Amino acid sequence: MNKRTQNGFTLYELLITVLIVGVVLTVGVPNMLAFNQNSRMSSTANDIHSAFHLARTESSRAKTNITVCASSSSFDANPDCEGTWDQGFIVFVDDDGDLSVDAGTDSILRAFPALDDSITLAVADDATYFSFASTGQGRTNVGGNPAVSQIVMCDERGTEVAAGGRSAARLFVVTPLGRAQIFNDNQNDTIDDALTAMGKSCP
Repeated sequence: MNKRTQNGFTLYELLITVLIVGVVLTVGVPNMLAFNQNSRMSSTANDIHSAFHLARTESSRAKTNITVCASSSSFDANPDCEGTWDQGFIVFVDDDGDLSVDAGTDSILRAFPALDDSITLAVADDATYFSFASTGQGRTNVGGNPAVSQIVMCDERGTEVAAGGRSAARLFVVTPLGRAQIFNDNQNDTIDDALTAMGKSCP
């Protein structure tokens, strides 16, 4: 009789393979989810910080007012300063300092899109702008409207401690002088205290 070689998995090999795949998925999927959440959070924080850094630098260079404002029409042909920060924001030359994009005279320096739906913002005083004078310093109360001072960015994790001992949330702070910083260390309840002062929660 001719002998035939049988190719394939034995039952034991198949079970071991399924077991290994299960262990990898159990460990890897949660880590990948946290990685994606952290990436989105860092991207949001970096966009906001870079907008303020650009505005401050350009105001000193061009010797004119530069404003950062929330805009629900940031990528329209004629964007305006209507909307909330999660809907997008723009950096523009604000020659007359009226916090409004004047067609034909004011130019858009950079536009930012709406944030990912998973990101929630808590904004102090519900402020929608920050304007820099020609000196590079902030104009913190234009027309009786308070300028933004703090923004807390968070997702479904809230302010819990994430990998590395850092908070899952981010705190953006801009001083009256126009210096902007990002914090993600919640030691001494820095981010939680900011939310309490705002009277807001996250998410």
